Amino acid sequence: MPPAKPTDTAGPPRAGGRVTLRDVARTLGVSVATVSNAYNRPDQLSEDLRQRVLQAARDLGYHGPDPLARSLRRGRTGVLGVVYDAPLDYAFADPAAALFLGSVTRTVQNRDLNVLLLAAPHDSQADATLAVRNASVDGFIVYCAADGSALLRAVLERGLPTVLVDQEPQVGAVNVGIDDAGGAQAAAAHLLSLGHRHLGVLCLELSEQRSSGPVSPAREAQASYRTTDQRLRGYRAAAAPHPDATLYPTEAAHNTPDSGEALTRDLLTRHPQVTALLCMSDVLAQGALRAAAALGRRVPEDLSVVGFDDLPGSETLDLTTVWQPTGDKGEQVGQAMLTLLAGQPAAPVTLPTRLVVRGTTAPPAP
Repeated sequence: MPPAKPTDTAGPPRAGGRVTLRDVARTLGVSVATVSNAYNRPDQLSEDLRQRVLQAARDLGYHGPDPLARSLRRGRTGVLGVVYDAPLDYAFADPAAALFLGSVTRTVQNRDLNVLLLAAPHDSQADATLAVRNASVDGFIVYCAADGSALLRAVLERGLPTVLVDQEPQVGAVNVGIDDAGGAQAAAAHLLSLGHRHLGVLCLELSEQRSSGPVSPAREAQASYRTTDQRLRGYRAAAAPHPDATLYPTEAAHNTPDSGEALTRDLLTRHPQVTALLCMSDVLAQGALRAAAALGRRVPEDLSVVGFDDLPGSETLDLTTVWQPTGDKGEQVGQAMLTLLAGQPAAPVTLPTRLVVRGTTAPPAP
């Protein structure tokens, strides 16, 4: 005859059996709801009782409610997808991205939310939208995506709470960004006020079709990354009142010091009359400084260099740059997402930028 089923009596769980929330409740002599609250609604218990429940659970080998079952009950996964249209290793190598992601994560983790980075595949022929379409998330934070791209469309088609970072406004999403154009204009105006009239520009990517080298007017007109487009517009706005000023834009396929170094070498070889460089990131500026040293161009006596971001290491380099509030931007993005998840409307945010003048800029040599 089959063995009798175990009865729901007090006492510890049977050796070798799977420990459940009910087992913890029986062992402590409290209700199942009390144990559940220790994990899901800690504000409903005193801290002393909650710690007793958690310690008893650990002693019994109970690791908490099943996350899948809990998400099904709540209708929430507790995960936010951060969309980045470059490969994962590239995302981790970008110091500005790392600062931003750290700030977002700290903000949302206070509400028991985690972050999932949805990066693009290395294979350019692979479907970059697959991760977005299949992601089990409560909302999307779009850190980097070209305007009108399939990736951005895939995000918006999910119909989930969405925050766009430094993007063109989209219906159904909230924008958080910085004054890219204003910061770039201040950087170029600074160089022009020093007397520079031949300015090289090291651009970030202009479109999904990554390219490296001189930027034609046609390619500039087709820029689909808002950050690059706005910074170029800012540089040109500063140069507009100076008919004798010329900009020489060149594009980096990747935001790395190596790209900045290679572009600077090529630019100064093609246009030796250039006396100053406007770099769209501090990372590109690091490469520009390396190239200048290799070419025997003294900074700032022979070549002035301005970056953008004001990364933690830029002060050590004495780099003149445009500061942006990267940490604050991440916090604002996190707060906007929390507001949307609460079913409330979130207002768009544009944060200020500021030129920080250090030792890599000076008047051109006579």
